[in-house]
Amino acid sequence: MTTTIRQAELRDLPQLVPLFDAYRQFYRYPADPALAERFLADRIGRRESIIFLATDPVTGAGLGFTQLYPTFCSTAAIRLLVLYDLFVAPEGRRHGIGRQLMERAHHYAREEGFGRVMLQTAHTNTGAQALYESLGYRHDTEFRVYELVL
Repeated sequence: MTTTIRQAELRDLPQLVPLFDAYRQFYRYPADPALAERFLADRIGRRESIIFLATDPVTGAGLGFTQLYPTFCSTAAIRLLVLYDLFVAPEGRRHGIGRQLMERAHHYAREEGFGRVMLQTAHTNTGAQALYESLGYRHDTEFRVYELVL
């Protein structure tokens, strides 16, 4: 399946919103397209994240996306990207779209001088884990991730 991958802009919200809403539902959040649209519009409008969108070059339909957040690693004294979201629509799966999105993110990170790309995924998401490991990602056994819900 051929795809076009480009950095998303506000004009891409019609293709992004259904993908982002489906991604949230995958992680057991209720469907909420209005919330998805506001969240994405804020991230793009404020330039707080980088989103790459995969589309069908013929129909323009959204097939998948990845969203990255720039931040820093104090100990290594480098800029890094957190690859927070990766989602491919069911009709786009098993066609290498996830890999293409990841490779586009890596290219962007190198181009922009980031020193590392980090991500986390659910323990049960073995398909994504296989993709990440095939791309050279290593499972971190040194640090634990904690969070405080406010």
